[in-house]
Amino acid sequence: MLSAAGSAPVSLGIISVKTTLSRDSGKEGFGAETYLNELKEDDSLCRQAQTSGTFYLFHNLSPFLQKVGKKYLVPQLSAADMKRILEKFKETQQWIEKSVLIGCSDEHVPHFALDLGALEKSDIESELKGSFTDLRKALFVVDGKDSPLLASAQSLLRWHDSHQYCSKTGQPTQKNIAGSKRVCHASGITYYPQMSPVVITLVSDGSRCLLARQPLFPQGMYTALSGFCDMGENVEETVRREVAEEVGLEVESLWYSASQHWPFPSSCLMIACHALVRAQQAEISMNSLELEEARWFGLEEIVEGLKREPRSSKQDDGSFLPWFPPKQAIAHQLILEDSEESDTHQQDIPASTPPSYFSLMSSQLAIMKSINVPQA
Repeated sequence: MLSAAGSAPVSLGIISVKTTLSRDSGKEGFGAETYLNELKEDDSLCRQAQTSGTFYLFHNLSPFLQKVGKKYLVPQLSAADMKRILEKFKETQQWIEKSVLIGCSDEHVPHFALDLGALEKSDIESELKGSFTDLRKALFVVDGKDSPLLASAQSLLRWHDSHQYCSKTGQPTQKNIAGSKRVCHASGITYYPQMSPVVITLVSDGSRCLLARQPLFPQGMYTALSGFCDMGENVEETVRREVAEEVGLEVESLWYSASQHWPFPSSCLMIACHALVRAQQAEISMNSLELEEARWFGLEEIVEGLKREPRSSKQDDGSFLPWFPPKQAIAHQLILEDSEESDTHQQDIPASTPPSYFSLMSSQLAIMKSINVPQA
């Protein structure tokens, strides 16, 4: 399968963990997180919050956007706006209870997502002067701070849509007001939304990085290797297995970079890693059942590819120059990190040594040396 912030490393044997304690990711502050948890646990409090919160609209899992000039905005509708819209389409206020809680502001204004898939799409678009847009496109045209919220909202709405019945009894399940769980009252089983762990790995031989593509990819696009964690595997084992399965290389050492929620194909936690292989043993043996192409990229080609837009990659002869996932995707971060390191340090690096930009950073997290990498 294929698919940032300031930090400091924590050495864990074969893995160097690059982690972050800052709040520059757009998530809620501590007070807001506490309030958010209260809303998830207290149905009465959450029902009351629906009367003062804001709503993000979806239609069959496609988010509602408005285009203003060249920008795409994600409108937040007030509770009063929602009441007006539902009344216009002759729907009852009970529709609001179908919404799911997806966050709240630092000022404790709760955010909900509501899917209006049962209503006529064109009528809603005409009324609100916007359009419902496929999430794959929406994530890359909206402001960066809105992308994670849309992704988590769609994933939660999708989870509820696919978990309406108990897997043991076949009886209907009921969601709580916040949508943080579903309960089968016949069996007493409580279901919670889950994500599937996926490791995405940028392989390097010390001077080049390995990128690959699948047949279904847009023409010219290459990205890092990735694959789902098998049951019982840890992160290290998944990285080694996926690299061996897809390109026939043996990982010498690896280290963690960052993580990202990704809604495709169905709510994944992308665990981004760098992996080093021996330059003397870097001959690719590609798995043609999974990949269309896999090859090594030098620094100059990586730098040019990072600058290149998809629409500008087509050449006069019909072929396509390489381009890489956009900056909203964690694969972009991995490729950028590798290129920055290669540009800064052109000298040879011992095969057992992670890129030195990790070791040059602050050691503020040294107290975490005993922490293990989370298991899948």
